[in-house]
Amino acid sequence: MFLIAGPCAIESRDMVMHTAETLKQVCERLGIALYFKSSYDKANRTSISERGVGMEAGLQILQEVKTTFSLPILTDVHESWQCAPVAEVADVLQIPAFLSRQTDLLVAAAKTGKIVNVKKGQFMAPWDMRGAIAKIEANHPLASSPHNATPSCTTLHHATPHIWLTERGSSFGYGNLIVDMTSLVKMREYGYPVVFDATHSVQQPSSQAGVTGGNREMVPHLIRAAVAVGIDGLFLEVHPEPEKAISDAANQLRLSDVEQVLQRALAIDQLIHP
Repeated sequence: MFLIAGPCAIESRDMVMHTAETLKQVCERLGIALYFKSSYDKANRTSISERGVGMEAGLQILQEVKTTFSLPILTDVHESWQCAPVAEVADVLQIPAFLSRQTDLLVAAAKTGKIVNVKKGQFMAPWDMRGAIAKIEANHPLASSPHNATPSCTTLHHATPHIWLTERGSSFGYGNLIVDMTSLVKMREYGYPVVFDATHSVQQPSSQAGVTGGNREMVPHLIRAAVAVGIDGLFLEVHPEPEKAISDAANQLRLSDVEQVLQRALAIDQLIHP
């Protein structure tokens, strides 16, 4: 099981560097391969609010993380023109859930030759992800490579295959999400690694007067359930002081709690993969 983790948004260089260093130390102690994640622009906001430091400054910070800590980088792309410059820094391009059916974006991400992590839209069934897979396969230079094995995380960003599928909860009425654990099973049938995004799965969209709420207390419980079902990767947004975060303040994990959460997840993972 590999880990994708970092603060939701790049708020400052110092915060990102501190978080990356701490996460690397934790993952080295636990023997987990880490992909550092943070977003330079939070374009999918409920209302007009802080979005981050922007692409140019954000990529500079992510490059510093990559160089300083020898960590592979994952970050979001929102428009097709962003894919090429972002791919100069990032090892994995992430397609946000709201954009998981955007053909031009999927095609542009695929053409970079980087790993593409597609987050399943809250409005999509797991079998709908076959469309996203087909769009990437038709345009990715590694499309002819075998893709029936999970990533070899001993080599970090040299992991194969070139498409990851991420579950992040489904809309359940207004202002709530629910996780269908059978979605993890179904998406694994398509031959690509499946990731569980535990922190976005506890969001409560637009539940706080135009601001997305959440319930981080439920994150460890969902992690244990997903790991027991069987996943290849785990996605966590973490922050040194979540209550001060500019986005996802209600559902990001506290950085100081991450190690204990991962220890318990690993214990389950080792039971089902002895």
